[in-house]
Amino acid sequence: MGEARPARSLPVALLVAARPKQWVKNLLVFAAPGAAGVVDRSAAFAEAAGAFACFCLAAAGTYYLNDAADVDADRRHPTKRFRPIAAGEISVPLARAIGVVLILGAVAGGLAIEPHLAVVLACYVTLTTAYSAWLKHIAVVDVVAVAAGFVLRAIGGAAAVDVPISNWFFIVATFGSLFMVVGKRRAEVGEMGDEAATTRRSLSAYSPNFLAELQTVSTAVVLVGYCLWAFEKAELAHASMPWFQLSIVPFGLAILRYALLVDSGHGGAPEDVVLEDRTLQVLGTLWALVFVAGVYAS
Repeated sequence: MGEARPARSLPVALLVAARPKQWVKNLLVFAAPGAAGVVDRSAAFAEAAGAFACFCLAAAGTYYLNDAADVDADRRHPTKRFRPIAAGEISVPLARAIGVVLILGAVAGGLAIEPHLAVVLACYVTLTTAYSAWLKHIAVVDVVAVAAGFVLRAIGGAAAVDVPISNWFFIVATFGSLFMVVGKRRAEVGEMGDEAATTRRSLSAYSPNFLAELQTVSTAVVLVGYCLWAFEKAELAHASMPWFQLSIVPFGLAILRYALLVDSGHGGAPEDVVLEDRTLQVLGTLWALVFVAGVYAS
């Protein structure tokens, strides 16, 4: 099992248990306001930033509750056993209490920003709680549930700023999320091998071929969906330059690059893939610049 790590102080353990690195996923709340071209307005930005903070609180709260519920399974996992709760640095009762407080604070904050945001946050918490309790043990349902959590973040940003979500945006967000979650499952199954079922029953139901097929489907839909969304936005923009159409190139390359990294066994932690792969960062930045040019050139 490897050597034990030095014990962390309680404040450090509390921060680690909240998984701040995972909060990068909550940047999805800026997607809808950014696509609508309103994120540069101070009021809209403040509302989106508030939604981001609320989702960070909600996510941290659910991480506490999830780790408290999974403490026994995590202790058998090669890397999860080092999580503060599994390592005994935070007691299970304290973790549960902190999780509840953070979740209630997130929903209260969402209610202060926009009642619809509070509803979305409540749905997010309900989904993640149900996932921790039993959905993660049901094959296929587990990946859909995790992907839905990403989609709710995007919906939350739209609700906070009160901007509409187009059909194609919703499709891209949905299958893009599924694409990343399936990649995570592929990496987990590859890492754990025959011992995958000891940490989560649903992993034993996945074969490498099925996960590869599921990723192929999600990749195809997200690429086609983005192309159609880009053409739709171009028609509405009437810009002299085809910015939205040009954004298809870096977006498509980024998706294919991520798929390559997943196929190489690097998709177990999507946030690490995004934060550590320089090529992916360059493509993402290029896509953002071209897309923003399309939004504000119209």
